[in-house]
Amino acid sequence: MKNNVLLGAILCLVAAVSWGAMFPVAHDAFKHIDPFYFTIIRYGSVTVILVIILFWKEGKEAFRFEGRGLHLWFFGTMAFTVYNLFIFWGEDILGESGIMVASIMESLMPMISIIIVWMIFKDRPHLFTLLCVFVSFIGAMLVITKGDIKSFLGATDQFIPTMLILIAVIGWVIYTMGGSEFQGWSALRYSTLSCLLGTITAIILTIASSVFGYIPVPSAEAIMTVSPHLLFMIIFPGVIALLGWNIGVSLLSPLNALLFINFVPVTTLTISIFQGNKVTIFDLVGTFLIIIALVSNNLMIRMLQKKETTRHVQSNLRETAL
Repeated sequence: MKNNVLLGAILCLVAAVSWGAMFPVAHDAFKHIDPFYFTIIRYGSVTVILVIILFWKEGKEAFRFEGRGLHLWFFGTMAFTVYNLFIFWGEDILGESGIMVASIMESLMPMISIIIVWMIFKDRPHLFTLLCVFVSFIGAMLVITKGDIKSFLGATDQFIPTMLILIAVIGWVIYTMGGSEFQGWSALRYSTLSCLLGTITAIILTIASSVFGYIPVPSAEAIMTVSPHLLFMIIFPGVIALLGWNIGVSLLSPLNALLFINFVPVTTLTISIFQGNKVTIFDLVGTFLIIIALVSNNLMIRMLQKKETTRHVQSNLRETAL
């Protein structure tokens, strides 16, 4: 049991750190290659690796859609088209500041999922959770606006790419929630088939954009230049983080795993400092507020669950005594 918990913790930590590192790495790569082509080359490779692993582990029967192909395509498109294309597109437009904006948006996923569940399923969160959502939102705004909200709202060159990143993150949250519709499937199967369909959609959109002259096709020299970046992005934020996170969640529980999301902005901040990128006081304070909000909400949920368990046990004891 302890070994499983330790393994789950390591997998979630590696996944979170990998996600935090991918934004500075991608920013450096975008000096040589368009983010759309960088993404499809990366996830085209990830898809091939996942397909091979799935065939080896579960056989050709695992590639059957079982009448759920449209759902798979939708959730895969949310993750591997909307998320992957938009988050790097927005980061690239914003430039250096996009590194922290993308990372902060990524760390807001747990809070965004709370809002989506509230809006769609009418499941109103606890008042303390709403307070944590508000605090995390303030933290995100500090990082995004650098303390100047008026200028941010009036500058379309900042507002529009930030919205692209927000849409991307919502896409990944929807994909994560969609996993519950595929109970009975392994994490590997859901990851592989959704990645396959979503990446095909991303490839079609990217090629179409090039045909109509919107996106330049990268040269062989440019691809070779960013090959170290691609190798890192394929292995760590790609295969290891995607599978490691899903396995880690199953070993630790979603509540415990979500704590590791805190390492996303912390990793991004650390790497940005070492790279010499400009890190402002707003980046530091905003990141701190988000971490405090995530940890506080996690602790509160644990307390409520503990109270509910105690209440349930006491109720059973009273019924037994009667």
